[in-house]
Amino acid sequence: MTVSERRRLVLEFADINPVYAYRVAEQLHSTKSDIIPELIEQIVSNRPKPFVKWVGGKRQLLAQFKNYGLYPPDKFNPLVNTYFEPFVGGGAVFFDLLPKKAVISDSNTELVTTYNVIKNDVEALIYSLNNDNYIYDKERFLEVRALPKERELSDLETAARFIYLNRTCFNGMYRVNKSGHFNVPFGTYANPLICDEVNLRKVSESLKDVTIKNQDYKKILNKTKKGDFVYFDPPYHPASATASFTSYTADGFTSEQQVELRDTFLELHKRGCCVMLSNSDTDFINDIYRELAKEGIVIKKVSAGRAINSNSAKRGKVQEVLVTNY
Repeated sequence: MTVSERRRLVLEFADINPVYAYRVAEQLHSTKSDIIPELIEQIVSNRPKPFVKWVGGKRQLLAQFKNYGLYPPDKFNPLVNTYFEPFVGGGAVFFDLLPKKAVISDSNTELVTTYNVIKNDVEALIYSLNNDNYIYDKERFLEVRALPKERELSDLETAARFIYLNRTCFNGMYRVNKSGHFNVPFGTYANPLICDEVNLRKVSESLKDVTIKNQDYKKILNKTKKGDFVYFDPPYHPASATASFTSYTADGFTSEQQVELRDTFLELHKRGCCVMLSNSDTDFINDIYRELAKEGIVIKKVSAGRAINSNSAKRGKVQEVLVTNY
């Protein structure tokens, strides 16, 4: 039985997306196992999940993407083509798809360093996170947060610090000041799991054949080809003058850059890629993508829960746009 035939049977037994179904089918094929629901359930339940908490992560929206019939795109064949995610963040979409061929990237140097350390040296990272340097304590949190001001960190130290701060800071936010220094306050938790050894090993295995880059999203144009799937989840356009209180990089992401991203979206569309983009439901974002309607670009609306806002009355459900060219 071929992998494609096994994939069809996997999709009959498991409520998973068709791209990930290829991964499950390959695992069954490599073990020469029979197609039984119990084994499929075991494989699916053992899949990796994002290793960091991430504000604006897309895990909660995947069902809505799927219900629209837009995720993943039918034309995307993960056995032939490549998945690209240039603003990978916590990687909720990547870890849901787990495509055979993928290029993930981000402009956040510490985040990309952490992905690469998990990929290449996960046991050393686990050992580091389990020592007494990374305990849940406010005084220790402030010491670790200040570390780059005092000395240069190795890649391993950078990754351990990144995961520790993410797990112990307020709401898993990532925010830097104008100097590029992480400045999120200490978070209050009962007993945070700082080192999830089991999941880190799963993540490491899933990244084995994945290309991980620290680069500007526009570099994607050098690599994509017809049939590839590109998902953009950029820093969102602020819904108001005071809404953008989390700065992803020291330079921010301006309205002009949003327009440049729109133009990149269009170029990828003309190249024959399947392109999907998320952003805030603002007049500005709707206007710049509505201009592409004649090219077959479609805007849908999804509802997302947001727990972070400087105004507590504005927390809760918010509208986002989902832009696709298919």
